Amino acid sequence: MKIFTASQLHELDQYTIENEPVKSIDLMERAAKALTAAIMEEWTEHTPVVVLAGPGNNGGDALAVARMLALANYKVSVYLFNIHNHLSEDCSVNKQRLIDIKRVQFTEITLNFEPPELQPGTLVVDGLFGTGLNKPLMGGFASLVKYVNQSQAKVVSIDIPSGLLSEDNTFNIGSHIMRADLTLTIQQKKLAMLLADCQQYTGRIKVIDIRLSPEYIRKTSVQYVIQEENDFIGHLRLRDDFTHKGAMGNALLIAGSYGMAGAAVLATKACLRSGVGKVTVHTPRRNYDIMQTSVPEAVLQMDHEETIFSDSVESEDFDAVGIGPGLGQNENTAIAVIGQIRRTKCPVVLDADALNILANHQAWLQQLPPGVILTPHPKEFDRLMGSASGSCYERLARARHMAEHLQCYIILKGHYSAFCMPNGQVVFNPTGNSGMATAGSGDVLTGIITALLARGYSKTEACQLGMYLHGLAGDMAAKKIGKESLVASDIIRFLPKAFMRLED
Repeated sequence: MKIFTASQLHELDQYTIENEPVKSIDLMERAAKALTAAIMEEWTEHTPVVVLAGPGNNGGDALAVARMLALANYKVSVYLFNIHNHLSEDCSVNKQRLIDIKRVQFTEITLNFEPPELQPGTLVVDGLFGTGLNKPLMGGFASLVKYVNQSQAKVVSIDIPSGLLSEDNTFNIGSHIMRADLTLTIQQKKLAMLLADCQQYTGRIKVIDIRLSPEYIRKTSVQYVIQEENDFIGHLRLRDDFTHKGAMGNALLIAGSYGMAGAAVLATKACLRSGVGKVTVHTPRRNYDIMQTSVPEAVLQMDHEETIFSDSVESEDFDAVGIGPGLGQNENTAIAVIGQIRRTKCPVVLDADALNILANHQAWLQQLPPGVILTPHPKEFDRLMGSASGSCYERLARARHMAEHLQCYIILKGHYSAFCMPNGQVVFNPTGNSGMATAGSGDVLTGIITALLARGYSKTEACQLGMYLHGLAGDMAAKKIGKESLVASDIIRFLPKAFMRLED
């Protein structure tokens, strides 16, 4: 699914109007019908409804929804804010249509506004401002938003919560943004809806399909996309009946320090469960018994040090190398990590302490080979950058820039993990859930991606498929055992079912 900018969304509307063809007022009516149906699925006609409409087309949508709810026997009060005495053409038409049915309490505000009392059982339909907004709300509109947010009424926002900018909210004012319980977004999710710090405003998000031009959607290039299950079905590397382990890839994991053997175990188990023919684990000597008993399928390669990774190793025989889970940040380990990165010719995945080591030695970032894969969570990424990001959008922009500058691949982990590629493109992953916010989850992802690389998937394929499988297995685990009790090993336990789903 493509993610369009605010200007592209406007172009999509216009292209649909010109090429379907359909009148803009009829397209608004189509949208209002879909929005009204979605509202009626959630709230009955016994729910009092207060509609707040702005002067633009978002307000026109809200007025049309108010009319349709009233005709369906909902008790509706409408407040149209026309403080500059100028409505968009379609908003003006829907104003008159609403007045003509004579079934709503209608108030047009041109100067002073006495806000209605919002009871706990009231539903507020927020149609003040849409994706055309390009600066924070101020003045009376900001006060109105604060008033609604302080009430106990439920809020459903049309397309996007009023005050929330569709992309960059770094310098927005949080208290001036409507906090919706449900956002009915039209046709496509907006970029802000994929960013963690904006979730507090959107509530649940439901995409409303109003049949905007599929031709425009298909032919228009975008920087951001959300990958979907159909992207993978039929594209897995299936095993030939006569294959053998030597043809299934040979992976090396450099993981674990004394006291952190669990990270190495999780990464190794995930790697083995992701189809690779053979996994070798390089780990300190004191991890021998733990690794041998926990993962008997793995080949152990013991470091000459008892407790740390201390020296780089030969990697010519391997098809992919994963470095970092539970590795520790000892200075000898740091030197060994950069040495390993320099001497490894096959694809490399860097995670956890490998990233923290790079953060502590910023100059080494410039020595990373093109095509290396980094899998930081937000705080790890901020440490790599040397400073905290002001917003999720800023962090994403920095990750995108770093991927282009270093010609590397970065998976910025989280809900809707963002895969940033050297060409500037970003792919968001839709699978996964909050139950996966648990220690070891990232180690599992490292194991999966390392295995896929060793199996012969390209870096782009391995990262995208790895993210999707990781989240899908987590979703399957959460469905079976719940989010609260989910641990990283549960993700590994459901990996086979995740693979089977994509194979089927």
